Amino acid sequence: MQLLHFRSPFSRDFDDLRQFLRAERSHAAYRTQSIKKDYSTLVGLSEDGEFSLAESCARCRGLLYSRAARYMERIEADYLLTGEETAGCELGPEALEQIEDAHGLSRKILRPLCASQLFDTEVGLASWTRPTRRARSAKDLAAKCQDFAAEQRLVVEDPMACQTRCKLATPGFGERVAALFKGEGVTLNALCLLDFPLYYRIDPDIQLVLARDETEKRELQNLFLPQDLRVYPSTPHAPMTLVRTNWDARERDEQRRIIEFVSRVTATYAHVDDSLTVPIYYRFENDDETSMLNAEPFESVEFVEALDTVEMIPLTQPELPMSLS
Repeated sequence: MQLLHFRSPFSRDFDDLRQFLRAERSHAAYRTQSIKKDYSTLVGLSEDGEFSLAESCARCRGLLYSRAARYMERIEADYLLTGEETAGCELGPEALEQIEDAHGLSRKILRPLCASQLFDTEVGLASWTRPTRRARSAKDLAAKCQDFAAEQRLVVEDPMACQTRCKLATPGFGERVAALFKGEGVTLNALCLLDFPLYYRIDPDIQLVLARDETEKRELQNLFLPQDLRVYPSTPHAPMTLVRTNWDARERDEQRRIIEFVSRVTATYAHVDDSLTVPIYYRFENDDETSMLNAEPFESVEFVEALDTVEMIPLTQPELPMSLS
């Protein structure tokens, strides 16, 4: 047996999961393939640019089956064993079988976790594909997953994160990706920004990402590009904000209003009590000069999160009542 692990830009990786699988199959060869550069082919959009989870699932399966088929041919493997669960996928058995047929894998794929679904396979593998055998295999694996979850303090209801490992299946994430694809300059770096809970894409091309705790700040630190704006308060354990847009295409007054608005958002998350204004520092990554302004926080975090992200920055309105220091 050989284990083939795919690393996707839309799949959450868990080192503990890989260690668990390798421990369960200690005598199996383990190989990893990255499909991160194929991000543009994994996202399914409708004709009007809206995100489609079903189309994305079909594209993902097609790419995985294609890569797996080539690898099977290389190592002269006869069958492919997957951990697919149709319950968490937008594709049913018929759709999956159509995709496997298109890649020459007809009747060569085993899905032991799909105990409630019947998939046709070779007669020689009848003992593997009887519903009772599949159900027992799934039950045994589920029991091991429960033990693993207890050891790793994972969510017991979904210990291997089957339902949450695909980012595109997370409510709202696909819409973020679709909005990004409507613009220009889609990169792996830009896709990584979508992972942050406090992410806003503001019309027409402004991205605002706020990191709240130390873990998020470490992750965001690695994503700054030279033209990005860094915004942060002077208080300890304060949030940090990345602002990305085409600054050169904006007038100076427009740039100022964007900076003032983002400073207010950042000040709101700084949680400074009884302060009318919060000192906020900002600088462009390709510039050594740091500036500071006193920003007035919004009335609450809930107020910021309830703002219409399309109209968050009143570029056509009078300047916000702030003073630059």
